[in-house]
Amino acid sequence: MRRDIQISRESTNAVRSRSGNGVARDLETLLNFLRIRGASTRPLVARETGFSRAVVAQRLGDLQSTGLVVDSGRDASSGGRPPQKIQFNADRGHVLVADLGATSIDVAVADLDGRIVAHVSEDADISAGPEIILSHVEQLFDNVRAVSGQAGGVPWGIGVGLPGPVEFNTGRPVAPPIMPGWDAYPVRERLTNRLCVPVWVDNDVNVMALGERAEGSARGVDDFIFVKIGTGIGAGIVSHGTIQRGVQGSAGDVGHIQVVSDPDIICRCGNVGCLEAVAGGAALGRSALRAAEQRASVTLAEMRAQRGTLSARDVAEAARHGDPVSVQLLQQAGRHIGQMLATAVNLMNPSLIVIGGGVAGAGDVLMASIREVVYGRSLPLATRHLQIRHSTIGDRAGIAGVAAMVIDELFAPERVSSWIENGSPVGRPEPAFY
Repeated sequence: MRRDIQISRESTNAVRSRSGNGVARDLETLLNFLRIRGASTRPLVARETGFSRAVVAQRLGDLQSTGLVVDSGRDASSGGRPPQKIQFNADRGHVLVADLGATSIDVAVADLDGRIVAHVSEDADISAGPEIILSHVEQLFDNVRAVSGQAGGVPWGIGVGLPGPVEFNTGRPVAPPIMPGWDAYPVRERLTNRLCVPVWVDNDVNVMALGERAEGSARGVDDFIFVKIGTGIGAGIVSHGTIQRGVQGSAGDVGHIQVVSDPDIICRCGNVGCLEAVAGGAALGRSALRAAEQRASVTLAEMRAQRGTLSARDVAEAARHGDPVSVQLLQQAGRHIGQMLATAVNLMNPSLIVIGGGVAGAGDVLMASIREVVYGRSLPLATRHLQIRHSTIGDRAGIAGVAAMVIDELFAPERVSSWIENGSPVGRPEPAFY
């Protein structure tokens, strides 16, 4: 239940009048300590942060006056009056998040812990273009806020996941192959100008990696690689708890690593032998069609006759029914993906690889082939504690990850210090905020 906390202008002015850069840093340290660690007592906060009890009392009082932290009951005590506990107030504000797919839009309201409190999903064709799609997103934001009871509140931030490459520093898509009309479109500027709040935009694979870390197979894991195997193939790389985007935001574009040298295998990017061109969902569908046309697989030929075409999902279904050609196609795809991942394991030394995306549901044949090559071709030291798991949250990883992205950005230490004197980041969408 949302706490009814009234934040007065006098409260934020009182914090501001005492705040210099040092005080703002103290407030940020204490706020993020409580946000990450959970409810705690003042003596424990002082001991863990190294601040004196007097400083902790003063700064926590400031944070309470703005509603960012609240009392949360008393700690257990072996004698005497039990100490009062204090905690981060995740209900102090909310964020709006949107995960855009090729044919769908998921929109949600999340609290300041990243928990989804209201969610709507609708079919939409991303190829309709940015003006139509983003106008629809804005309308869905209004709808989901009404459902959540937040229609009158100002969101603290907005996050958007897009199904294509994104330059994170500008929030603009870069030559997205399935998004005609979106290249270099100012998504962040559009939403910031319309809604007057800070906005962050990233690609779908990165936000899915963040979603897996927030509530999926990688929960609490600081060093892992998330691999999405769908129509294409991409990776989200998390190191020391932080997504690694690279200079322009293109880190993890593993689908265009060359894994075969056959000049007849031309990728949609124009290069030859890319991983995506031999192991992605579209590639599996093409291979299945060839097998059906050549009558190499009676099962696939019959499926094609019934359905007109074949997809990776059909290959998985045929493999589950024992079709040897489909099993072989999945094994080949798994070996190619494993080859790429073995290189990544030797390079990054993650503790975990999470496999997600539509093709990841193809079953144990694909996963077994991936594991075989990764463990066989990576160095023993790099695989000593390595685990390879399926995603446990599937499509929910996207919306959960967009929420995690916005919360991570809002509460980044340098950014908190810029707004904490005001009690919230509302009204700070200027470029310097990023």
